[in-house]
Formats: sequence, structure tokens, C-alpha cells
Amino acid sequence: MKITRQALITLTAATVILSGPTAMAQSAGEVLGPAAVAPLKEQQPPAKIILDPPLAEPLSHGLVFIQYRTEHLRIVPVFGLNALDVSPRIGHIHVTVDDAPWHWADASGEPLILVGLPAGRHQVRIILANADHQPLDQATIDFIVPNKDTTKGLN
Repeated sequence: MKITRQALITLTAATVILSGPTAMAQSAGEVLGPAAVAPLKEQQPPAKIILDPPLAEPLSHGLVFIQYRTEHLRIVPVFGLNALDVSPRIGHIHVTVDDAPWHWADASGEPLILVGLPAGRHQVRIILANADHQPLDQATIDFIVPNKDTTKGLN
């Protein structure tokens, strides 16, 4: 079958129309929230943290990788009272393992990685905090670190 130049142009134009934006597509602002380059004009919704369970494959080897995301707050390493006026809102997380009397702060926005926990049941609490360390939201995840097979890797 021979395709004429006009047929090819028509086919190309139809492809562009079909593959262009549709009414169902969400804008970048709808998915990502407001751009961090201009102050918000309206009140911000409450900040929220969402946790995923530890990744199964690393957990089977005793490594705990916990992915999380935030809504209505950007994780950045900026702290102090003056940072409370930044818009959109910024903050960080506080992490507590097994109800320890202490926690650590993380402002990387990267998944949490816990190494060296003994086999057994554990609990991690992640508190979403503003730039002045005030809690905004929290979530807790329970998981079991399996016993390691000490015979693997022996010849």
C-alpha cells in the first residue's frame, strides 16, 4: 500500500490531536499543589503525612525502608521562627522507634532507612513538624523484622 504525502500529513495531524491533552488530565498544580515560588493568597489546608508499609524485600533481610509523602507541607532543611511565615508551608519530620524517649529530625524528604533493629515486632512513629518543631500530624507503622537465617552464605 502506497501512502501519499497528503495522507501522511492527515495521519500525523490526527495523531497529534489524539495524543494531546484531554479533559481527564490533571494539571501540575492539581497533582503537586501550589508552586513554591509565590506566597499563597488563601489559608492552607492542614498538613498531612502518609506512610507506606516497609518495603517487603529489604525487610526480609532485616533492613527497614519506609517511604512517606506529605500533603500541604514541603520537607526542607529550614528551621526557626522566621521560617513559620514561609508560604507554602515548610517543615520536617521527627522519628521515634519503639516508643524511645528520644527522636531524631529528618529534613531530607527521602525514605527512612533503619538498619540493625533486632528481629521481632517494632513500631515507628513519624511526626510531621513545622519549621519550629511544632507537631502538625503524625502516623505510626507497626512491622516485624524477621529472624535472619544464619546458615545462609556458609560454605
